Amino acid sequence: MFHSRQVQAWCLLAPALVLLVCFTYYPISNTIWRSLFGYGVQMGEQFSSEHYRFLLDDEVFWLVLKNNLLYALITVPLSLAIALSMALWVNQKLAGKAWLRLAYFTPTMLPMISVANIWLLFYSPEIGILNKILGWFGSSGVNWLGDPSVALYSLMAMSIWKEAGFFMIFYLAALQTISPDLYRAAALDNASRWYIFRRVTFPLLMPTTLFVLVNAVLNAFKLVDHLFILTKGGPNNATNLLLYYIFENSFAFFDTAYASALTVVLLVLLMIMALIQFALVEKKVHYQ
Repeated sequence: MFHSRQVQAWCLLAPALVLLVCFTYYPISNTIWRSLFGYGVQMGEQFSSEHYRFLLDDEVFWLVLKNNLLYALITVPLSLAIALSMALWVNQKLAGKAWLRLAYFTPTMLPMISVANIWLLFYSPEIGILNKILGWFGSSGVNWLGDPSVALYSLMAMSIWKEAGFFMIFYLAALQTISPDLYRAAALDNASRWYIFRRVTFPLLMPTTLFVLVNAVLNAFKLVDHLFILTKGGPNNATNLLLYYIFENSFAFFDTAYASALTVVLLVLLMIMALIQFALVEKKVHYQ
């Protein structure tokens, strides 16, 4: 009887295990294998274990890594803060709040390619909407995507605009699970709105914050579409991010071994960040 239950359990798990092996574990192991034993274009006929050494001397890699860390450092907290602010706003009793929620969530429903083309109309030097507005005040305009000192921040603004509405949905759902009795008890004690948020609302939102934080960090390191449409990593790699650099090495330079080595670095970096997030944030998470 026990043996038959084990067989039944494994049969139920088999479809999920097959999918995990085919689309998760095998690609990861194959990438590690290629990074260690494949051949690459840049290193000639040497084994691509040398690609890790070449990676340390690759100035473009360090620039790309710096760009991606800066991108994540700015977009992640701003996206979360704006998402939480929007969720708090649309969770109140407002006239037409359903339309307001829809307006906030609409950018999330658009494909990234469409979003990039929309923002291209904003950022175009001569016909762009932003430069038209600046022209009203006598400014000659800004080369939003062509100036190395501005281009990366322009991409950040677009990403925050798109992702904040997505994270808002999670915060809004979490806010609606908080018992109103807690707010009534705080009101009886004449607690201020800031005190209620700091002592009641935000602590109860920590499980959602942890979930959203992990997803936001992952999103910050896996964007390719908008770079392909807007800048292709330029000017002079000022907007190049790690995953796009991997894409370039694999599909533009056909150096799959070096691209595999870069992918391993990206996976290790994401694992370290995930461990740090769980170590620092999960201590403050209290599940109801």
